[in-house]
Amino acid sequence: VQLVESGGGSVQPGGSLTLSCTGSGFTFSSAAMSWYHQAPGKERELVARITADGTTTYRDSVKGRFTISRDDAKKTVILQMNSLRPEDTAVYYCNLVWWWNNYWGQGTQVTVSS
Repeated sequence: VQLVESGGGSVQPGGSLTLSCTGSGFTFSSAAMSWYHQAPGKERELVARITADGTTTYRDSVKGRFTISRDDAKKTVILQMNSLRPEDTAVYYCNLVWWWNNYWGQGTQVTVSS
């Protein structure tokens, strides 16, 4: 199993970023996929999740600003982040639980600062 993330960077408050995670080594279309973030000195937290049938859930702080989606043909899960705030600054990780094993991408840094 491999998860490869891309799309992080630095933006000003109010800006947008799109994160992508491409998976391999598992049946992508059958998998629920998640994005987590981890700020310095804090625990890793769930940001958004999308099930195999497209049902989505979000942590309260990102509702209305972030959108998670999936493209099963490209084996990719996308996190569209709008109206970014300084408190969104963190390393963002793609996550998969597959056959009771927990898999993580390498992480991509998102920095929101003026």
